[in-house]
Amino acid sequence: MTKSLAVTLLAVVLARAFPANAIDDKKLVDLTYEFSAETQHWPTAKPFHFEKVAEGKTAAGFWYSSYNYGGSEHVGTHLDAPFHFAEGKWTAEQIPLGQLIGAGAVIDVSRQADKDADYSLQLSDIRAWEKVHGRIPNDAIVLIRSGWGKYWRDRKRYFGTDVADDTDNLHFPGLAQEAAEFLVKQRRVKAVGIDTPSIDHGPSKQFPTHQILAGANLAIFENVANLDRLPAKRATIYAIPMKIKGGSGAPLRIFAILP
Repeated sequence: MTKSLAVTLLAVVLARAFPANAIDDKKLVDLTYEFSAETQHWPTAKPFHFEKVAEGKTAAGFWYSSYNYGGSEHVGTHLDAPFHFAEGKWTAEQIPLGQLIGAGAVIDVSRQADKDADYSLQLSDIRAWEKVHGRIPNDAIVLIRSGWGKYWRDRKRYFGTDVADDTDNLHFPGLAQEAAEFLVKQRRVKAVGIDTPSIDHGPSKQFPTHQILAGANLAIFENVANLDRLPAKRATIYAIPMKIKGGSGAPLRIFAILP
């Protein structure tokens, strides 16, 4: 074999193994809200802030920009680490990446939520989904679509109140305790996410769903965006949080690759 032929064959092998356009951009769906001063935050949480340190042309003539940022772990699209509600369970940096990547199962309860702002996804909703789409596979990532994303820019509608520190008048959908237990024990899911401020519905005071999921060492994704762009199944979910040592949560970049 001549050297030129060997090089050609190697190029063909590499091209097949690593295609130039391995990811089809049309199949990528960003499920993350941008972080800014307008980003929604829990009523008692410190909001996201972005502070300019430098921005503009330097004396040497080149462009330079730098900023500081901060805020609660639980602001905007974010991850709740199991440690948030379960002592001794994983903190943000301890969650294996494999637990944050998986087949998506999107359960749509937007019709129910339109009628009842405090609706919690029930076991019957899971049964109905499975009747149409088949059994939720083990190690799936379940995402609950309540349709609440349409209120993202309206704080009062999104939370039920726009009063600072007011946690007594919260109204938004969530996941019912019985359904959470089913997902943990009977379907062995990897993680659960929702397009509202909390996996427990607004009026909750004891946060039983948080406790169930966290107690099973499952991550929770909250304020997930664009769930209306995902199919009920077959999308692959990637949820990559900031790796905060000891964190009870973290800002999250979550996206999907469509089938």
